[in-house]
Amino acid sequence: MDTRITFDPELVRKYDLSGPRYTSYPTAVQFHEGFDQAAYRRHVSASNEAGRPLSLYLHIPFCDTVCFYCACNKVITRNRARSSDYLTGLHREIELQGALFDRGRPVEQLHWGGGTPTFISPEEMRQLMAKTAEHFTLLDDDGGEYSIEVDPRSVDPAGIGLLRRLGFNRLSIGVQDFDPAVQRAVNRIQPRAVTLAALDAARQEGFKSISVDLIYGLPLQSRDSFARTLAEVVELGPDRLSVFNYAHLPHMFKTQRQIDDAQLPTAETKLDILGDVIAQLTAAGYVYIGMDHFAKPDDELARAQQHGDLYRNFQGYSTHANCDLVALGATSIGMVGDTYSQNLRGVDAYSTAIGQGAIPVFRGIELSADDRLRRDVITQLICNLRVSAAAVESRHGIRFDDYFATELEALARMHDDGLLKLEADGVEVLPAGRLLIRNICMVFDAYLRESTGQRFSKVI
Repeated sequence: MDTRITFDPELVRKYDLSGPRYTSYPTAVQFHEGFDQAAYRRHVSASNEAGRPLSLYLHIPFCDTVCFYCACNKVITRNRARSSDYLTGLHREIELQGALFDRGRPVEQLHWGGGTPTFISPEEMRQLMAKTAEHFTLLDDDGGEYSIEVDPRSVDPAGIGLLRRLGFNRLSIGVQDFDPAVQRAVNRIQPRAVTLAALDAARQEGFKSISVDLIYGLPLQSRDSFARTLAEVVELGPDRLSVFNYAHLPHMFKTQRQIDDAQLPTAETKLDILGDVIAQLTAAGYVYIGMDHFAKPDDELARAQQHGDLYRNFQGYSTHANCDLVALGATSIGMVGDTYSQNLRGVDAYSTAIGQGAIPVFRGIELSADDRLRRDVITQLICNLRVSAAAVESRHGIRFDDYFATELEALARMHDDGLLKLEADGVEVLPAGRLLIRNICMVFDAYLRESTGQRFSKVI
């Protein structure tokens, strides 16, 4: 596979539309409340016949301070006791969900997200992992992909050691920017030494993969300031980096209204920063995986993409395409069989449902044959940068050129612009098209044709 990426500012300007990030297809916009806990239970029962391994996602929504850029589902509090009632409900959901799934289905992937998972106490962490192991079959050989999102300000080296002993072997560290002025502007004060201590502890404890998250487009950022942050991160040498574009949508996310719009970098500056990011990271030996993600060439994500078996789900890129995803906690989204489902968003509503013994699913979708076909095509493009017409025809019983005649006509313009190559056996994404992969996938999105103004972030 050609891992090169071409940064062409003119092409980016031409194609810089708004569109989905395709952590699922159909996207969450299509979920509906006709899919309820009864439908969920039926599909879980059917999934036990297939016996696929499991992936677990546990959502812990608490943070002790608010980052002004954040668009996550979260509860801001400095009172650690606030998590107690929620965790009681989460334990109960683990019991309810665990009773639905056959214990012969091993948990190959596990992820704690938030919020800030490290908000909860060490003892609460121990209890949560123990409850999970009581009702699901966790691996005991360190062979799974067990990851957690960490705020270095909320965990010390001893806490990092505890996470490793609990079974976590992958760590994602939030940084965003090292510049003190930027940190003050977004209310996330995080000295470099704090981040370095967490990263060093993770290495000493033997974590298999360490990822660092950065955001460009924040207030007071410039090309020079972000280049300095990136140089410092490269020096730290994480296995992966996620470099996200900040989407400023204050009309949708109240927290973002605390950001001074006048301090935001211009669209041209953001584009320049993106070009610098690509140049710096590729020069440092990182491979562009896609959708803001970079990895070292020997990282399992890079290897999976080279082998053509990379996958993407609600936690981002993954190497576990063969798993059903069980969502636990408020607002979390799962995938069981050919369905998606989402838990109640509000902590209070979630806790009430759990207290009544209900699976807290409030909406979802059962995929049609067309959904499954288009999901297959979009997944292949966004993960492995090509789609084989013959393989799609074999899996879905269609003639690719006939079924996608309209889409292939739309892709012809992208072919002419050098984003992709239309071949007799499908579509191959070229280096100039890798940054614009969302645009390419959007061509195959049947729901976008019926769009009535739904809001997505810009593709760049």
